[in-house]
Order: sequence, then C-alpha cells, then structure tokens
Amino acid sequence: MEKSTPEVQQLRLDVERQLGRRVCSPADFDRLSLEVWDKTHATLSSSTLKRLWGYVDAGESVQRNTLTLLAQYAGYADWEHYLAHLAAADGAESDTFAGEGIRTGELQVGDRVLLSWLPNRRCIVRYEGGLRYVVEEQENSKLRAGDRFDAACFLLGQPMYLDNLVRGDMPATSYVAGKEHGLHRVEKL
Repeated sequence: MEKSTPEVQQLRLDVERQLGRRVCSPADFDRLSLEVWDKTHATLSSSTLKRLWGYVDAGESVQRNTLTLLAQYAGYADWEHYLAHLAAADGAESDTFAGEGIRTGELQVGDRVLLSWLPNRRCIVRYEGGLRYVVEEQENSKLRAGDRFDAACFLLGQPMYLDNLVRGDMPATSYVAGKEHGLHRVEKL
C-alpha cells in the first residue's frame, strides 16, 4: 500500500488522536512505538514509524502488517476493519450546514455587522457590495481596521472563513476565525 493514500493519511491522524499528540519528533516516534507495544504486544520500530510519517526519506510503500498494528492501536481489529470503518463513515469530510446568522445577499451596501468569537474577539465590519467587507473596528483580533476581505456568510456556531484578505500592500491571503467553536455573536447593527 502507498503511504500517501487518503486511508493511510487518515490512519496517521487517528493514531495521533489516540496518542493524544502530533507525532513529529524522534521522542514522539519512540513513545508511539512503546504505546503500540503496550496495546498490541507487537513490535513496531520507531524507524518504521518515521518512514511512514515521512520524517525520514524512504519509499512510498508501507507493509500491511504495519497498517494492521496501527489500526489495532487506534482501536480496530485489523487494517481491513479500519478500511470498512472509513467506508461506512457518514460525512466524515463533507456535510451540509445551516445556521442562524447573516448571509451576504441579505445586506445592503453600507450595512454594518458585529461579529465575535472566543475567547474575547470582537469585530465590526461594513459591507461594500458583492462579497466584499472592510473591518471598521476590532478588539483582541488579528484583523485590523482597514483590512478588506470577501465572505459569503457569518453563521452562529460556525467558523468565519474570509478570503482575499488584504492589508495594505501585503498579498491577499485567507483567514479563519472561531475555528474551534465558531462565531458566538452575529448581529446586524
């Protein structure tokens, strides 16, 4: 199996979730090797783990036994059961969402919107037409007054995704706010 397949990439994420941390240093690989031994009573060397995670250069293939041991560590009977779980997962990466909030199409040019998210971020933006907004005021945010960005909507409980964020002469970028808990206040002023 190729180590760059989505299934193997997801297994790495699930193993890190089980471990409770990202695996990105030699000590992390040693710790994971010991954790796999403690749970499965089978040896999986830290050098094998380093190759699988791409920490050291190696070929693209990974042994089925390695995948089975990591699947067992993540709580599955074997690699095949893990693949069956992934196939049966409902909307793991895609889903629709709805929510109370403000959609750009509901606004008139010049309308102002108050947005806030945890822990204590607050921002007032002015709608400029199309999908374009400008930041008028902010408190405790990385956004600054005068920043311009595009957004389609602001929904309670959902992250705020901004595109084409421009500040002065800096190149446009994308930005997300409220990534973990979403917006907790969306109000047309």
